[in-house]
Amino acid sequence: MQDYIINLQLFAGEKTEKATPHRKQEARKKGQVVKSHEVITVVLLTLTFLVLKSWLPYVMEDFQKFFYHVFAYTKTEITVEIATILVIETIVITAKMAGPILLVAMVAGYMANVLQIGFLVTTESLKFDLNRLNPLKGMKRILSLRSIAELLKTILKTCLVGFVAFYSIYQQLPQLAVMMDYSVEQSLYTMGEITYTMIWRILAVLIVIAIADYAFQYYDYQKSLRMSKQEIKEEFKTVEGDPHVKAEIKARQRQMASRRMMQEVPEATVVITNPTHFAIAIKYHDNMSAPTVVAKGKDYLAQKIKELAIEHDIVIVENRELARALYKEVEIGMPIPVELYKAVAEVLAYVYKLKGRI
Repeated sequence: MQDYIINLQLFAGEKTEKATPHRKQEARKKGQVVKSHEVITVVLLTLTFLVLKSWLPYVMEDFQKFFYHVFAYTKTEITVEIATILVIETIVITAKMAGPILLVAMVAGYMANVLQIGFLVTTESLKFDLNRLNPLKGMKRILSLRSIAELLKTILKTCLVGFVAFYSIYQQLPQLAVMMDYSVEQSLYTMGEITYTMIWRILAVLIVIAIADYAFQYYDYQKSLRMSKQEIKEEFKTVEGDPHVKAEIKARQRQMASRRMMQEVPEATVVITNPTHFAIAIKYHDNMSAPTVVAKGKDYLAQKIKELAIEHDIVIVENRELARALYKEVEIGMPIPVELYKAVAEVLAYVYKLKGRI
């Protein structure tokens, strides 16, 4: 039978539990987040293509004028002044054409990152780590499931994009065959339409790949952060504190509070009891707006309060209902509530009568 006994401790280290919020927060600080480069590529290409399509017609007229201007100089001798003018015009027309596209590309790349991971600045990836120079670690990373998945994804993406591009051009072969009869403007327009159609189809394929890749990245991220039950226990002890230590701290806090409370008992005016289970010490003098509970206790603590009261010649009054009400409703250091004024006033009047004050 012993051969069939399973040692459950063998499974204690298995990472079968979901990551805790604290584990995810620590991973985020180290730069470990769900991030798909395919999403960044799709957002970047889509916005850049939209801007290119809408901006290009505006700069084509200037581009055409620039070429006419350049060809006009071919009939004259090129001097240093003319060359300088041509260089400046080239820089201006290039900046006018490529500037907005580059700006949108930068913004698109930033937006794609922020949409996936939010705003995050970390220097963990810049820290020097000797393990990165370990060839065995490097081989493990190369032959890991993640690397194999990335390789398969790249091959699949290349094949799909190549097929879509080939099919788009193949569909337009009849039109491409007669383009020699078109004018230059018609040919450019036709090539532009064919190119736009092909790019939109490629983007559609890349969007599907990006969605699938993000789903895989999310799954891989959650799997990499999985924890064992023992790790969750250790984290709870670290974050929340060891339950035994917390219990010890609370016990000491109660002891200190009890000592401070007992120091107030000799200053009390009266102690109201149950008579055995509860004891509440009340203090009142002429400068106070209302009587205040300075100490209260149950069972053993109640007996200690009564012993101190007897030791310091403090009147003890037995009133079961009032003692229970005060113990339940009034905290130490708080004045008694209005609804108990009358009952407490009667007790104080009795105490003052015993002491000959009234």
